[in-house]
Amino acid sequence: MAPFSLMTSSVSWLAKSFSVFSCTNTLARCTSVLPTAYVNPVKCLTSQASGPPKRPLNGYLRYVLQQQPAMYRRIPEIKTVDIIRKIAQQWRMLSPEQKQPFQEASLRAREQFKVDFQRYQALLTPAQLQQQALEKRQRMAKRKAICKKRELTELGKPKRNRSPFNIYVSEHFQEARGTTTPAKMKSLVEDWRNRLSHQKKVYTQLAEDDKIRYKNEMTSWEDHMMEIGREDLIREQTLSNKKKVSAKTSEVKKETKKAKAKVVKNTTPTVK
Repeated sequence: MAPFSLMTSSVSWLAKSFSVFSCTNTLARCTSVLPTAYVNPVKCLTSQASGPPKRPLNGYLRYVLQQQPAMYRRIPEIKTVDIIRKIAQQWRMLSPEQKQPFQEASLRAREQFKVDFQRYQALLTPAQLQQQALEKRQRMAKRKAICKKRELTELGKPKRNRSPFNIYVSEHFQEARGTTTPAKMKSLVEDWRNRLSHQKKVYTQLAEDDKIRYKNEMTSWEDHMMEIGREDLIREQTLSNKKKVSAKTSEVKKETKKAKAKVVKNTTPTVK
């Protein structure tokens, strides 16, 4: 099972967005395994008339959406995050027999989804299929980029160096003119353009210092990545430079070894 924090956040998002979908199927009541107060019909995500079928919920999410209304009625002032946390605790305490109806409903919905999706695909033109494949690749690329960024953050990759303007914005954003972020940014851009060269010089120097900081931290970080076997996270230029240095060092060692062997050979007395 996924970590609790990740599980609750994803469930919260799905629970909030659930109301915007068209719902037709209901989940059978589980009176034999759950108290009556906790049993409510749950509608499942189904296909829209003008779009592709929606992927069905798994057993756990079905249980969450079933328990939410009763939880809201019992504790009207409770927050959604707290509801999800309580329901997740209840789910973990259920026996396999109590979870079975939700999981079986999920399996049935998954089979129906496969049929509906094949029927939907058959109605698409070649151009629509091509567009669909393109959108899928874009979604996968975006998801991969997000995962990689999260991994780099967890591994402690240094933050990139800031430009003079970035430093200026961070120092003057609070007192900038405007009530919204776009308005504040617009005023900061105008102020930056109107500043004289000697007024920008201090930020240019700070940016140079930050650039040195980033370079030193990246060198240490990439050395550490090399030690733990994560060469895939090291920049190509850094790898190329390391290979050049390694090749040069290896060549020097070979030349030194040859020179020593030659010296030993010349100093060895000839046996007559």
